[in-house]
Amino acid sequence: MFIYRRKEWPNFKWDMEVISDILANVRHEQGFLLGRMEGFGFNYQDEATLKNLTQDVLKSSEIEGEILDPQQVRSSIARRLGIHVAGLVPTDRHVDGAVEMMLDATQNHADLLTEERLFGWHAALFPTGWSGMHRIVVGRWRDNTADDPMQVVSGPMGRETVHFQAPDADRLQMEMDAFLRWFNETTNLDPVLKAAIAHLWFVTIHPFDDGNGRIARAIMDMQLARADRSSRRFYSMSAQIRNEREAYFKVLEETQKGPLDITEWLLWFLQCLGRALSATHTTLADILRKTKFWDLPGAQSINDRQRLMLQRMLDGFEGKVTSSKWAKITKVSQDTAIRDLQDLVERGLLEKEAAGGRSTSYVFC
Repeated sequence: MFIYRRKEWPNFKWDMEVISDILANVRHEQGFLLGRMEGFGFNYQDEATLKNLTQDVLKSSEIEGEILDPQQVRSSIARRLGIHVAGLVPTDRHVDGAVEMMLDATQNHADLLTEERLFGWHAALFPTGWSGMHRIVVGRWRDNTADDPMQVVSGPMGRETVHFQAPDADRLQMEMDAFLRWFNETTNLDPVLKAAIAHLWFVTIHPFDDGNGRIARAIMDMQLARADRSSRRFYSMSAQIRNEREAYFKVLEETQKGPLDITEWLLWFLQCLGRALSATHTTLADILRKTKFWDLPGAQSINDRQRLMLQRMLDGFEGKVTSSKWAKITKVSQDTAIRDLQDLVERGLLEKEAAGGRSTSYVFC
């Protein structure tokens, strides 16, 4: 029996003794991270926010099997937040829609979550009204009939495994009214637990034709931003969920087919969040290294081509950086590329490796 069919629905319950220690540890890690970030400058905080929001958008889509272009996502976020970065690229409306939803959820986390706001997110995710080869109902609740239930399935056609079947469409308005009322009310419930419950509750209602998982994770991030009391994002829960995708779907399915006791879901969610916070330390160390580089005197007043290529090198340029590659990527002549590189050598930012001539490659000092 799916949990929404139980007469106690949606009165979730859990064993606080089982989760209390890990909840306390997660809240401590959150506080430590936010306190640490306050000690850094705005440029560092901007870069950390940009990186983690980019990961949130990319990985939340990847969980559903949709691959977005990382440079487009990063460029779209940077433009909307007014963060100056090198090498911004044009973006398509599918990327912009996914970014628009995530930024509204996290940057405006204190605003009420409303039916109209959710419809806007859904329309942003599907700007053409199509999902793959399927036409979908955009910007309103799904209206499938009871004879055509909303199901999550896998396996070959004719032998599909039904992992979940959502509530009938005629229940959606009542279900969403109850969910939004609960989400917007002020309670004594720990805000991190509220993020976990909101994710589970929304994805169980499954109110849209498509995009329910991505919107559920946007709601989760909105509530985590409320828990942090900050629109800046210094960790990515969606990136960690992507790393644990199989376990994520497994615990969701088991919870949705179980009783109203959601202790196991909360336990998994908190453990996953704890791992997301731990992974952040490596990410922030990398950002700090980049920020220190850009603060070097030699990195000031360089041209846009140099900034673009240095950013690529900092991000992990594949292969050797040579003048010919520089010319090709930046669309300049070989002579201009050599002048750009020689200027960076004189500034003390790059140095030549051993080989000479056109095969000469450049690395950081």
